[in-house]
Order: sequence, then C-alpha cells, then structure tokens
Amino acid sequence: MTTPAPAPGDLKVVIIGAGPAGLTAAYQLGKAGVTSTILESDDVVGGISRTVVRDGWRFDIGGHRFFTKVRPVEDLWFEILGKDDFLLRPRLSRIFYKGKMFDYPLRAKNALFGLGLLEAFLCVMSYIWVRIRPPKDQTNFEGFVASRFGWRLYRTFFKTYTEKVWGMKATEIQADWGAQRIKNLSLFRAVWESLKPQSFRLRNKDKSKQVTSLIEEFNYPKYGPGMMWERCHELCEAQGSKVWFNSRVTTVHHDGGRVTGVTALVDGVPTRIEATHVISSMPISHLLQGMDPPAPAEVVSAAGGLAYRDFMTVALVVPEEFGFPDNWIYIHDPAVSVGRIQNFGQWSPYLVKEGRTCLGLEYFVFEGDDMWTKSDADLVEQGKRELTKLGLVDGTKVEAGYVVRIPKAYPTYDGSYKANIETMRGWLDANVAGVYPTGRNGMHKYNNQDHSMYTAMLSVENILGQGDHDVWTVNVEEEYHEEKA
Repeated sequence: MTTPAPAPGDLKVVIIGAGPAGLTAAYQLGKAGVTSTILESDDVVGGISRTVVRDGWRFDIGGHRFFTKVRPVEDLWFEILGKDDFLLRPRLSRIFYKGKMFDYPLRAKNALFGLGLLEAFLCVMSYIWVRIRPPKDQTNFEGFVASRFGWRLYRTFFKTYTEKVWGMKATEIQADWGAQRIKNLSLFRAVWESLKPQSFRLRNKDKSKQVTSLIEEFNYPKYGPGMMWERCHELCEAQGSKVWFNSRVTTVHHDGGRVTGVTALVDGVPTRIEATHVISSMPISHLLQGMDPPAPAEVVSAAGGLAYRDFMTVALVVPEEFGFPDNWIYIHDPAVSVGRIQNFGQWSPYLVKEGRTCLGLEYFVFEGDDMWTKSDADLVEQGKRELTKLGLVDGTKVEAGYVVRIPKAYPTYDGSYKANIETMRGWLDANVAGVYPTGRNGMHKYNNQDHSMYTAMLSVENILGQGDHDVWTVNVEEEYHEEKA
C-alpha cells in the first residue's frame, strides 16, 4: 500500500545535483514558495555545464550553445541571467579529415566535392549499393548511418569519430545515437535539396517536406555557461533554498511505497535529510543501487549494467593567430587520440586574454584508463604533439596548458541500456513514489542542456500538482536539435 502524497504545504524536497536540471528545479520550486535542499558532490555548481577557471582562462566543458526549440527554457535562460549578459555568437563547426575541412553536419556538395571527383563517384556508387542491398542490422549505429549515406561516407565521416567518443565498435552502439543527430537526413535528400531550383523550393508550401537549415547564431553567456548556473545558485539561495557542497548521496530511503529521505556524506560525515520528494540528476544507476530497503537483485543488476564515458579537456594557450573561425572542429583522424578541438576565443572574447586564444583538445576516455591516469604535464605534451601532427598548430607555439577531468560525462547507448532502463523505471514507479529522475545522467539519456532543464521544469509541475507529465518523452523530436525551419 502506497503512502498518500503530502499536501503542498508539507513538501520537503531534496534535489540531488546542482547542475542545470537540479538548479532549474530548485529555482522553479522557489518561485512557487517551496524551498529545497540541493546536494552537490562537487565544490562548484553547473555540473558539466560549469565554467572552469585557471589562471584567468575560462574553459567551457564540451561547448554549450544556448539555442533551444523549447520556448519555456529559452524564457527561463533570460529570466535567470538577463539579456545584457548574453552574447550573440556565430555558429560554425566543421570536420577535419586528411588535412581538409568539411561542413558539419554534412552538406552533400561540400562533402563530395571536397573528397575529389573519384572518391565522390565511389561514395555515390556506395550509396546506390546500400539502396539495393541495405545493411541487415540497422538497429546499431553502423547499420543506421550506412543505410543513409553509404558505406564509404560512413567510414570517412562517422566511424572514426564515433568510436573515439564511445570507446567501442560502432556495431555495439545503438542507432539512437545516430538518430538524435541525423534524423531523417540521407545522402539523396541532402543532394536533392541542394540541387533543386530555388523556384521549386519557394513553390513547396508543405514545410514538413522541406529540409531545414542550421542555426547560424546562438546566445552565449559572456563568461561561459557557468555564469548562468552561478547566478541561478544565487537566486535559489535568495529564495531560501540551500546548496550543500561536497555532499555525495549514498542512500535513498523509502517506506510504504514512497521516498522518505536521503543520506549523504557531507564533508565525509553521513547525514540524513528527510524528504517527501527527491529530484535526482545523479546517475540513475547509483540512484537504484543506493535504495534502502534495497531494490531486488534484477534491478540492482540492471543498474550495474549501465555504462558511462568519461571526458577530459586539455586546454592549450596559443597566440590568437593560431586559432580558427570555428567554435569547434571534429577530428576524424585515427592517427591521433583527440576527438574534438574547441576554440574558446570563438565562443566569447571574455573567456580568453587579449592577443591569445585557448584551444580545448577533448579526449573521450574511461576513468582509470591510461589516458585518464596520465599526469597533466604528459597530457599537455601529447596535445602539443597531436596539434603538430594534424598540421593545425605548431606545438612549439603553445604557451601554457591545463587539464580538466570530468567523470561520467556521457551515458553510453550500448545494446542493453534500453532494457536496463525499463527494468529500473518499472520498479521505481511501482515502489518508490516521489522520486523524479531528471537530466542527462539522471535519465541515462543524451539530453542537451535545454532538455535537461525541461525535464526538471516538468517534474516540478508534477510535484506541485500542476500537471501529469511523462518526462521520459522529452528530447524525442524528429528534427535535428540545431535545425531551424
């Protein structure tokens, strides 16, 4: 028998994690007059959306474009920070392959002509072949992408980078990863859209059949995304909520079918906080493994079956002339380990210093592996060597270097993750009312920042009795995130 939910005036909300989802939830609750306790395992707010500061240089972890199709989220961004603290920045990201730059996402004419006539011909023939003989298994990333672009373009522009990101073969990654980025696009559709006469496009009134274009500009906080969450933290505390830093949640208590509280190590001391509701952005695997009484063995096993990819940025300071116009470049070269390179000066001039820029070399790793355990000095030297090897920057021009490590940055979409999530969700819904998984790791979904915030906003409405939302449907739209009509 499930214990009834408490009346609104009796709410005791504990929020696990002070990233975008957690702070959004706290802020929205605060506007409704409900204070909360936010437990953050780190000593800063923002999660992966923090801005790291070293010697006056500011690093955006992963790159965060403030662009969204979710209007309530966009309104909230400007409500929290204000328009004067946003910059309107040009959007440019490309693929670096064999010494050449290619548009990203792929534009058919640019990709084919950039590869040369012979290779372009072979790519088209490869695409025709998959139309005749499609890959047998399109449930994995390799089959999904190859069926839409052909095997040659897949191996050129998708395979190497994707396997760098996830540290596994593309055949072991579920098609969800590709579906979130490619959606309905195929080589044929991209070529046709680029070649058909403008007059035809203007006559086509059915917007649902038009291929949308990419956003050309996006908003960005002048001092990086962490500026947003530092301000949100201030607003939450002004409302009466409190962030407890260095507070790692170890246990979620429940009784009578409802959550009753959590225990966290607060500066190393076990501390129990009573709760009627818990909004959790901690990894859902840790959430289920920390239940008291424990979840059944099959649920704990499902939680243990979820995997994560960890992340490092090696930030290298160089003279401004050695930067590039892109926000970031994807590195599709198997000869180097770096997967993507940010140019922080192109995000905001306030992140860098006059006459200099900072290049953020991104490495996708597993916590504890050879790359993760290298010394900072060795990683900086490796970054210099790889910049030189790629021909992008002479490593001797690097003036300083810094390393930032982020554990559990990306939930992994392997072959078993869907079944594991369903097992955990089913048990949680049936046995622990009042717990709301939100955000990227909280739901084991590759949410962007705006989607993470939206799951928190909808969860708050559920708690306040203002809706009955299924937050698991967030981020299932058909179109690519950065497309516009």
